Amino acid sequence: MITRKDLLEWLKKIDKKLTRKIIIIAVGGTAMTLLGLKSSTVDVDFCIEGKNIETFRELIKDSKFKVDLFQDGFIFSEQLPEDHIGISNRVETGMANIDLRTLSLLDIIITKIARYNERDEEDISAVLKKRNINKKELIKRFNQIKETYAGKKEDFEYHFDLVLKRHF
Repeated sequence: MITRKDLLEWLKKIDKKLTRKIIIIAVGGTAMTLLGLKSSTVDVDFCIEGKNIETFRELIKDSKFKVDLFQDGFIFSEQLPEDHIGISNRVETGMANIDLRTLSLLDIIITKIARYNERDEEDISAVLKKRNINKKELIKRFNQIKETYAGKKEDFEYHFDLVLKRHF
């Protein structure tokens, strides 16, 4: 399991090797771990701007962690709106070149709804127990994203309706 401390120590080593500033947005369990919503994650998920992804991929090629990289807001099976960077949460780290962020809580929930397995349900429950999420804002965000879903839209909408019924 990978803790917040593990993530930050690992990223600080990478930060020292970078020669330019990049924005890294933590996704899923990685984001939740950085936000203190869960104690650890099993793997590392980041979204990076396309212009920086190969540089970052080169720096992590010998990583001790399993790392999944997403590009330009295409997370798992949804394309997030361009504002996903602007509404992301900045994580204060003191790093010189890595601007570390997490997806917004709304985007964390919606990206977990796509797959929606048992672990995703637990993660969504953890977010909703520890943070106040406005139902109308969640519905609005879902409607912005649902047309970009790469899978079966009926399943995505069904999962979303389940989350609303179980938690609101």
